Parts: sequence; C-alpha cells; structure tokens
Amino acid sequence: MINENSPYYLKEIYPVRYSEVDYNECLKPSAMFNFLQDMATNGADAANFGYKDIHPKNLGWYLLKYHMEFSNYPVKAKNLIFKTEARGYNKIFAHRDFEIYSEDNNLMGRVLSYWTLVDINTKAMVCPGDIFEQFKKVEKREDDLSFVKVKELERVDYAEEFKIRFDDIDVNGHANNANYIIWAFESLPKEFRDNHKLKTLDIVYKKEISFNNKVLSEIQIENNFTRHSVKNKSTGEELCLVNAEFIEY
Repeated sequence: MINENSPYYLKEIYPVRYSEVDYNECLKPSAMFNFLQDMATNGADAANFGYKDIHPKNLGWYLLKYHMEFSNYPVKAKNLIFKTEARGYNKIFAHRDFEIYSEDNNLMGRVLSYWTLVDINTKAMVCPGDIFEQFKKVEKREDDLSFVKVKELERVDYAEEFKIRFDDIDVNGHANNANYIIWAFESLPKEFRDNHKLKTLDIVYKKEISFNNKVLSEIQIENNFTRHSVKNKSTGEELCLVNAEFIEY
C-alpha cells in the first residue's frame, strides 16, 4: 500500500462531473485515466521533477504501462479520493502507485504504473536517477501489485477506425494517453458496455501518434474478458495493447 509518510506522497479529492460518467452513472475509463494523469503530473511538480523541471532539459515523461485492479469500480460516485506515491526507479522505469477511495474512505481500486524520461529530440529513454538525485531504486513491498503479461489478439471480433483530432493532442505533441482507452473500448458492443464495469485492466503503450493520422481499434471478446489492439492505420504499427476483465453491474 501507499506510504503516506513518503516525501513523494500526494492526496487529492476529485469531484465527479456529469461529463465524466456514462448514462449508468459509471465513471468513464477515459476520465479515470485523466485523473491518474493529473495526479502523476501534480505529484511530479510538487517533488520538483515535473514539466517545468524537465522541459528545459529537453525531456518529457512518457507513460509506458498501467496495471489496475478494482474491488468496486466507481458508479454513482460524487467525489473520489486519489492518493499517489512516486516509488523511485527500476532500471530506467519510474514506478508510481495510485489508490482510489470513495468519499467515505473505502478503497475502490489500486493502480501500478511505469513511466520513463525521454529525450524529446532523439526519443531515447533516460534513467531518472541520472537526472534527479532524489530518485532512488524501488524497494519492494509485500503487497505490491505486479504487471500481467498482456496477450495479443488471436482473432478480431470487432473493429473501428478513428481520426486523431486536434483536441486529442497533449503538451508533448502527440495523442494523450487517455484517448487510447477511448479508442480501445469504443469498438465494444453497446450491449456489453451497458451491462459491465471494469474489474482489472492492463495497458501497454508502444508508440505515439500525432494529429491527422488514423487509428484502427480491434477487439477480441471471450465472456467477460477482452483483448484490444490499437494500431496506426497507415503503417500497421501497434500503438498499444489492452487486456481487460469486466464484471456485471
């Protein structure tokens, strides 16, 4: 669990707006991703390794992967409590944990994430410990979450294309990470989305994509388990892979 005494601990309360839920009043996964990104950004800024600290060094933080486990994915939530802790680095990957709580302080979910510093010009990964002396190697804890190997699709049950809009682009000049989960899930049948909410999710980001390109979202469904591949439509390059498990409302 998160160490609230860590100098890299941050807690914030997020009101859940109408625009951030679907008509089941379930928090949209893209809204969850935006909350997590905001927390990571605010935590990095507070610890002096955020955008204002890395941009002059021609560096950017890139998200590599998430592992999420929900005991109770938010439905009809008015406020959510997010906690995060930057744990240090493993090899060249910065390790950040999150916890999500209801407004009455019940744990709803936990998230493990890996990030990397990238040279904006060369796209080469840079070890955070080489840039910021406060970055130490991660010390394992007994209850740490673990990444699960994300499986490739064995067949395509559903597919859909999307064009990258100007509003999809972030400060790094490519599509924001929350858009990937929109593309991945948008091809799911409406009947499936109507009756299911997330239990676990694993996403691996492989490539960035920029304005005015097109993506191809492909899905395989096995009962309550789904596999997703989001590709650059023009080049065929895989942009991300997602494996998810859902439960019924």
